[in-house]
Amino acid sequence: MGNSYAGQLKSARFEEALHNSIEASLRCSSVVPRPIFSQLYLDPDQPPFLPEGNYANVKPKVEELDKELVHRYTQNGSLDFSNNQTVNELEDEEEDEDMSDSSSPPIPYSQKPAPEGSCTTDGFCQAGKDLRLVSLCMEQIDIPAGFLLVGAKSPNLPEHILVCAVDKRFLPDDHGKNALLGFSGNCIGCGERGFRYFTEFSNHINLKLTTQPKKQKHLKYYLVRSSQGVLSKGPLICWKECRSRQSSAASHSAKPNSSVSPSMTPESGRANGYKSGFTQTAPLTLRTGDVANGNSSGGRNNVLSSTFSLPMPHSTSPSPGCFSVDQASMSSSGPPKKRHRGWSPGSPVPPVPGLVVPVPTIRPLARTEPLLSVPVPQSMLTGILQPQPIPAGETVIVPENLLNNSGIRPVILIGYGTLPYFYGNVGDIVVSPLLVNCYKIPQLEKKDLDLLGLTGSQLLSVENMILLTVQYLVRLGPDQIPLREEFEQIMLKAMQEFTLRERSLQMSGQCISVSPGQLPWLARLITSVSRDLVHVVVTQNSLAEGISETLRSLNEMKHQQRLPDYVVAICASKNRGNEFCVVVLGQYQSRALAESMLTTSEFLKEISYELITGKVSFLASHFKNTSLGDDLDKLLEKMQQQRGDNVVIPFNGNVNECVSSQEAAAMVSTQDLDLDIDTFQIYQPQLTVARKLLSQVCAIADSGNQSLDLGHFSKVDFIIIVPRSEVLVQQTLQRIRQSGVLVDLGLEENGTAYQKAEKYVVRLDNEIQTKFEVFMRRVKQNPYTLFVLVHDNAHIDLTSAISSSLSHGEPSHGLADRVINCREVTEAFNLLVLQPQQSRINSNNEVHWIQFDSMEEMSSEEKLYFGLNEYSQSLQWGIMSPLLRCDENFEKMVNTLLERYPRLHSMVIRCYLLIQQYSEALMALTTMASLRDHSTPETLSIMDDLITSPGKNKSGCGHMLIIRVPSVQLAMLARERLQEVRDKLGLQYRFEILLGNPASELTVAKHFVTRLKAWRGNEQEDWVPRTYQDLEGLPCIVILTGKDTLGETFPRSLKYCDLRLIDSSYLTRTALEQEVGLACCYVSKEAIRGSIVALDLSEKEHEKVNISENDSDELLIDLERPQSNSSVVTGTSGSIAENGVSSSSAADKSQKPPASLNFQNVAVSSVAEGTYPRFTAGETLKQECDSLGNQMASSTTSKLSSSSVARTFRWPSQSVKECKILRAALPRIVILSKAAYCLLGSQKSGHLPSSSSLLPHADVSWLSSLRPFLHKDMNGEEQSLYYRQWTTARQHHADYNNQSETASSRSYHPRRLLLTGPPQVGKTGSYLQFLRILFRMLIRLLEVDVYDEEEINTSNAYTKCIFSNDHWPDIEIFSKITFDLTVHDPKYGSVSPVYTEQLSRVKQEANKETKAEEPRKRETVSMMLTKYSAYNTFHHCEQCHQYMDINPVPQMTDSTLHAFTFSSSMLGEEIQLHFIIPKSKESHFVFSKQGKHLESMRLPLVSDKNLNMVKSPIFTPSSGRHEHGLLNLYHAMEGISHLHLLVVKEYEMPLYRKYWPNHIMLVLPGMFNNAGVGAARFLIKELSYHNLELERNRLEELGVKRQCVWPFIVVMDDSCVLWNIHSVQEQSSQSMEPGGTSKNVSLKNVLQHIEATPKIVHYAILGIQKWNSKLNSRGSQPPFSRCHVHDFILLNIDLTQNVQYDLNRYFCEDVDFNLRTNSSGLLICRFNNFSLMKKHIQVGGQKDFTIKPKIMVSESMAPILPLQYVCAPDSEHTLLAAPAQFLLEKFLQHATYKLFPKAIHNFKNPVLAIDCYLNIGPKVAICYISSRPHSINVNCEGVFFSGLLLYLCDSFVGADLLKKFKFLKGATLCVICQDRSSLRQTIVRLELEDEWQFRLRDEFQTANSIDDKPLYFLTGRHI
Repeated sequence: MGNSYAGQLKSARFEEALHNSIEASLRCSSVVPRPIFSQLYLDPDQPPFLPEGNYANVKPKVEELDKELVHRYTQNGSLDFSNNQTVNELEDEEEDEDMSDSSSPPIPYSQKPAPEGSCTTDGFCQAGKDLRLVSLCMEQIDIPAGFLLVGAKSPNLPEHILVCAVDKRFLPDDHGKNALLGFSGNCIGCGERGFRYFTEFSNHINLKLTTQPKKQKHLKYYLVRSSQGVLSKGPLICWKECRSRQSSAASHSAKPNSSVSPSMTPESGRANGYKSGFTQTAPLTLRTGDVANGNSSGGRNNVLSSTFSLPMPHSTSPSPGCFSVDQASMSSSGPPKKRHRGWSPGSPVPPVPGLVVPVPTIRPLARTEPLLSVPVPQSMLTGILQPQPIPAGETVIVPENLLNNSGIRPVILIGYGTLPYFYGNVGDIVVSPLLVNCYKIPQLEKKDLDLLGLTGSQLLSVENMILLTVQYLVRLGPDQIPLREEFEQIMLKAMQEFTLRERSLQMSGQCISVSPGQLPWLARLITSVSRDLVHVVVTQNSLAEGISETLRSLNEMKHQQRLPDYVVAICASKNRGNEFCVVVLGQYQSRALAESMLTTSEFLKEISYELITGKVSFLASHFKNTSLGDDLDKLLEKMQQQRGDNVVIPFNGNVNECVSSQEAAAMVSTQDLDLDIDTFQIYQPQLTVARKLLSQVCAIADSGNQSLDLGHFSKVDFIIIVPRSEVLVQQTLQRIRQSGVLVDLGLEENGTAYQKAEKYVVRLDNEIQTKFEVFMRRVKQNPYTLFVLVHDNAHIDLTSAISSSLSHGEPSHGLADRVINCREVTEAFNLLVLQPQQSRINSNNEVHWIQFDSMEEMSSEEKLYFGLNEYSQSLQWGIMSPLLRCDENFEKMVNTLLERYPRLHSMVIRCYLLIQQYSEALMALTTMASLRDHSTPETLSIMDDLITSPGKNKSGCGHMLIIRVPSVQLAMLARERLQEVRDKLGLQYRFEILLGNPASELTVAKHFVTRLKAWRGNEQEDWVPRTYQDLEGLPCIVILTGKDTLGETFPRSLKYCDLRLIDSSYLTRTALEQEVGLACCYVSKEAIRGSIVALDLSEKEHEKVNISENDSDELLIDLERPQSNSSVVTGTSGSIAENGVSSSSAADKSQKPPASLNFQNVAVSSVAEGTYPRFTAGETLKQECDSLGNQMASSTTSKLSSSSVARTFRWPSQSVKECKILRAALPRIVILSKAAYCLLGSQKSGHLPSSSSLLPHADVSWLSSLRPFLHKDMNGEEQSLYYRQWTTARQHHADYNNQSETASSRSYHPRRLLLTGPPQVGKTGSYLQFLRILFRMLIRLLEVDVYDEEEINTSNAYTKCIFSNDHWPDIEIFSKITFDLTVHDPKYGSVSPVYTEQLSRVKQEANKETKAEEPRKRETVSMMLTKYSAYNTFHHCEQCHQYMDINPVPQMTDSTLHAFTFSSSMLGEEIQLHFIIPKSKESHFVFSKQGKHLESMRLPLVSDKNLNMVKSPIFTPSSGRHEHGLLNLYHAMEGISHLHLLVVKEYEMPLYRKYWPNHIMLVLPGMFNNAGVGAARFLIKELSYHNLELERNRLEELGVKRQCVWPFIVVMDDSCVLWNIHSVQEQSSQSMEPGGTSKNVSLKNVLQHIEATPKIVHYAILGIQKWNSKLNSRGSQPPFSRCHVHDFILLNIDLTQNVQYDLNRYFCEDVDFNLRTNSSGLLICRFNNFSLMKKHIQVGGQKDFTIKPKIMVSESMAPILPLQYVCAPDSEHTLLAAPAQFLLEKFLQHATYKLFPKAIHNFKNPVLAIDCYLNIGPKVAICYISSRPHSINVNCEGVFFSGLLLYLCDSFVGADLLKKFKFLKGATLCVICQDRSSLRQTIVRLELEDEWQFRLRDEFQTANSIDDKPLYFLTGRHI
């Protein structure tokens, strides 16, 4: 009848069942009538049935089958396992055909009517397609792999054969054997596929049968093609023998046909194998794929295809997968479908079917068979396992009632080899792939083998593996279960041992193998020490014998017999070698292994199923009585009556004191002034982490891949996404409000920030979509705002959106993935995401919480983080009441109950027991002392503390106890039960009982809220507690439920965490650490002073936690520390409250908002040493600590003596006096289950707890069973990399699709960060601080520090001069102004003044000395950048993207290198410069016809008037500033075309080329690598003049006059950042103060204005003044001055052809050049209506050489003083490694008092310097005189000079010239020459010895070696 009604409850049937149930309950004497749902779904009369999609066609009546089997065995003789056939195989054919007992009546068969409108013609299918062989014999028919064409006979068409395609596994082989039960076929007419039932198929092809359709009857022939290709009838299908086999039903098997397929068991829970008597028909589902793909992690996979995660609790194990072609039927999650066979849909009771069909057998595969690729619709699975004939003797019949008889559901751990088929009562066993991957040793690459210390990966023989397994099992304690990770370490160690032995013996590994003969003996030898807990069973033929034997003996066991915990079945077969598996029979071990195979969601569903169906009723009735046997409810009623209306006094009194309930409600507590409620402090570690986050963001911005342009943003906005927890939302809101971050970021006004905080926190529930859309709209509308999306606790929901939408999980699954990874988020460039995820986060973008490595670092902190590691280590402190405890008595009680109730999940049993324990403890402490002995001491002491502490003071403060109950239903039950007991005992005013359900808000009784308000003192009327921290001081029990702990922070009054329900279902590192994280917090240093030595904080567990990123798919799960994605807002677990900072433990990956406009997202690559971190860490962080001040005074806690601490942690009792001490934050006490205690507590000294080696998270799996171990010195980064390398995301993980073959091609999101830290370490505080400092940094990035220094030497009044026009100078008037020789630039404040007549009148006082040694700190001021600024390499934006051309790897071919040679008259030799010209800039140059040779650089004409260009080429010499030089002039030039050349030294060229690939470079010859700025300016000018001549020649040929070619160039420093224009305001009558305004203008504007000067070619140099803040307020200044210009000049290279820069100079080269130009009679004009701002850049530029000795004697030498820069020629003086000119200039600056003693402070008698200006110190004036004929010099008549300086003087300087000047008696002379001979010649030529006296010892040289060409000088005195 097919499936049309499958799974649908008919209302009539439901009503009837309901009616029967009610009636039965009325008549029934037993306690619990059978629940309605079991009747409906578990009715024994209805064969349970797998949804379609299961190949095995499960036929009805399991009991009948078993009777039949028994009957057959007794009839036919014994069952011989060796050949697996019954002795008597001959039976009546007819009986076989019907497979019915001879006595059973014939089966009436009514065919389902055909669907309306379908074809019913014989020989055609219902779709009307012809199926007859005669019609199809010539057709080409495509059939899937594994299918055969067969012929079916229709009773109505005896002459025709109908063609069908049938899966050959359901057909018999040549011997009539091995046909799988059931059917799978396709219609070849209409092409419909996937018929799973022959009934259905026969209807479709219109067979119109009158009897039950059976394939054996109606599929008659194979069809074959003849050589001509004609399809014809072939041999008969041989069903005969097969039928007799079926009757014996001994080895019928269902072979797994798909390598991986979702477990198809209906979700209602019946698959969990607990259901009495019906699960037999559910085949065990093995995640075969897990096994086959090496993916199994102890069976914890949510069946592989996340598309259907139907729980299979106990039998989730290797099984034949069944894949469905019919997607719809697979995804139905309704109740198990019933298959109605043989009765009409309406008939209530089916006739007893007479057929007995064997249950399909199940065959888990341990070895991977070859996989054929077959397309499977929609599911990710492609492998199909080839069916193979089953060797005889490989089946195991699971005995009936195994679980009932033995109380144990055995777990079979797949070992090495092929497991047999199981059939019969398969629901009573579990097959687990826990260890299977340990035996499949992967092939590793050489580098991994080296890392592990192995030579090859095939070192262990099967025999060795068997012995290791046996040894491991023997070593396990009675309360431990095998752990995959532990066993993998044992295997690895064994392989390493073998490798060492191999190396030492120099032989092959074969010499140490165990022979198969020795194996059984050795295995038994090892088990002999196991006290009979491990047995070995050895068989010869197959594993099936050993397993059958074990199961049989288990079934027949007497109750007093002791069972072994493990049986190792070994098959020593000669053909196949050794195979083995382990049968786990231990009561505790088998249950723990089976339960640990379920994921958290699966076991929670299982628990809820058990509660809903009433399976727990027997357990509940057991707990109706107290341990003494009294009826609990009656007892409580009696106590309530005795008490009457009185209740226990709420506080300040003993538990025995009673008051009336009205009086209790009215009691008012005193205010507890010590609650630190609303303080939000940021502590040092949080500041440090916030800075680490910030520098990571800067690294992203600096990484050069344009994913984040920080300079683009002026504002920061954020949104925090938190898991679905109402408390967490409120907690995060509270932190945001208290931290003031909204006001700090300028997002909200002070008054409204409180209400508006809510829009910044979004919960991951169904409303997120709308809120998130609003946020994304804000992102799009505000391109200049940097948005930070914080995904808090990002490790909580890692499900991918795709898998969750198909699974029937909670609707919230995958929400995070949908939100965080949606396209808009990944593409928005102004959005940063902070979170953890598979790694779409680059490992460089992880920020791990800092660790304290030394006691000194810790000592500065008031409080220390006390996390999982510290708990684990505290077990070794030897204190009387340890912090981590295991309640042994409780565990014993649990074990007794587990034996009694084998079908219930252990968490249900633990929970009921826990409720009873707390209830009886309450009763024992108040009224029934006789119950004391029946409560465990742990429970009793906790309850005693809880109910007595409020009685000790007038405020009523007490402790909090958390009981962790993951199942919501159990938690509600616990709360209800405990409240009832509390209320009946009259304690309802003493302490509160709360349900901590993430889905709902906290509800606290009114009188407790009143008490909380009284303590707080100032709350508003309507205040209610919204977070757990609001409950500070309230005595209460919080029953915390939910699948995960979500990072809520608990108050300091939390004292106990009861985790006794967290047992072997929590076998991943994240799960365990997250649970214990509830107790993690900051504790006062004094609290652990006594044992602080034991605290090795270096290995914080948090690190381990977050690390679980995945290798290939990088799962970036912060495991143990819950990560908070971007919002580190809430702690994952634990309370950080103590620290005052509630910070979240969630690790956050900060996904930072990408930058805006043209930049894509932020790329994070390695941290570049860029500018940003420097800013932030430097100046801006000073104000960053908001409130570091008020940390706890340590004095409050010092009263705890350290000795008492070492013995026991006393939570102080709370008398009023001591209440203050309570604030000494103490570690919480944690009570664990035995399983968790073993994992967390088994820390050997110096090792990590065992939990650290567990799989990091359930959503990932290990990549390889061979991998190195985590060791205790690994920090967070290393652990993270370890998890990335060795784990991979499971299919349902959000990052599953982010895998690729190579890590390099994996896609990382550039703007995504991960912040990880342990629970409750303060992550929320740190990311809120991060937002704050990010905002400060953005503001800082929009600012620039510019020099703000007033001009010096301004006392000389400006020459008053009236210009007719303020815009440009009039050359007639201007040329009449005299040149102002005085240097006004403030950077020259400490150089020698230039002598003028005015200067001689200035009196210099000796006391004004300033130490020349200490360079003066120059004044700067911060200015906002504007749209006209020049930028360095850190600026990125869309507009100048092309200009900058930042390819991450610039192609060197994009630019070409050209040599350019010219001869220099100055140097007297040819100079070769190199140009690097990008392709895009070639238009500025002229090349030879062949296009190869560079001829000249194009110059415009004087007459050109183009507003879109500037005419002058811009030259910028730059050194040491490849990153920081302001070489990006795009914005300064307003984007117009301009010619900009960088002038760089040869050795720096590669760096400049890397950072500025689109700039033209002029590379100086290598000989100038050590030269100063003078050389660069000299070469720029020489080159420009040479080019001018070339261009004149070129353009002359085109008819242009020579003087029409533009002769100017701009030479500009690389620190010019902004330009301003100043306009003078007229003095108004009100203010007599002159003033002006200035505004920012572009460089283009300035240059075009200057270039438009009338008669510009008559000016030699034009410049502008330096900006300072007083410019506008200063008195009116002429618009133009004739004076020195610096830093930014337009230079006329034509006029200045004969005036040269001194190419040797390092300092003052511009002053020297200006003086030469002026003395040549040329005009220098400064435009005063423009000013230039220069940026203060701390790196590069013309910085001093560090002067070191040429040969270093030792590293630590005293600094070399300037007087040591020179020495006597040929002396033994230390020679220095620095250029001679540099040493000379530095020496002259500092040696004034030696060289020119008469000139010091004597400006009337300056030093005469001929043809040069050198700085000889600020105390001496220099009179500059040019020796050139017709030059203009200062008037020095009557001046007596105090010294003469002759520097490299040329032939213009003669004896006659010198004789014109007068010198003081005793004046000094200094003659400087290139070498000793020219020095002597100069003295002779100038006849100096006539007037000057020289001594031999007055000759000096610079302290250079001869190779470095020292300069020589001679000093003398005037006679």
